[in-house]
Amino acid sequence: MFTGIIEETGVVSSVVPGASAGRLSISAKTVLEGTKLGDSIAVNGVCLTVTDISAGRFTADVMPETLRRSNLGALKNGDRVNLERAMPAEGRFGGHIVSGHIDGTGIISSMKREQNAVWVTVKADAPILALIVEKGSVAIDGISLTVAQLHSDSFAVSIIPHTGGQTTLLDKRAGDIVNLENDIIGKYVQRLLDPVSAAKVPESRIDESFLMRNGFL
Repeated sequence: MFTGIIEETGVVSSVVPGASAGRLSISAKTVLEGTKLGDSIAVNGVCLTVTDISAGRFTADVMPETLRRSNLGALKNGDRVNLERAMPAEGRFGGHIVSGHIDGTGIISSMKREQNAVWVTVKADAPILALIVEKGSVAIDGISLTVAQLHSDSFAVSIIPHTGGQTTLLDKRAGDIVNLENDIIGKYVQRLLDPVSAAKVPESRIDESFLMRNGFL
């Protein structure tokens, strides 16, 4: 589990593409402290497992489902990425619950400065927007952010200088693709309230007659 509070930005040092999967090597410093093989690091919000650690960098495999759901497949050598280690049990919960399991991608439609802040508007598909609420939380490229505006086909966040300086978000431009993760609590609520999903739950065959036939009554 992560919190969406980015610890540092790393630099992609190697991309090994495959037909439908790949491998990433990323130069970093802070997130390597105390990290062991098998640990999790979120890269642009995507939870990846560390498979190799060498001087100043780590390597992770990227499976086909991850490439389908995220923007990691578009990374190239030299690109900066947001990095966060999994939250320790004794750590501070500074952001919101972030699983590192991307729900999909959005497209930045505009970036507009307002005094010391920058408004970033992201277009997204209806299933993602259905789980976004104004003043709720969303993770963009792994960054825990508060939704400031919600529209029929997009949502907007306002980026303070600290967040802009610690992450890659303000390096983006209109038309760039970003990873999106909805609030996990909203996803569970939607699932439980979905009448179609509820209808698929098999009806119990245990009734009074069944109990009598099997000697329980």
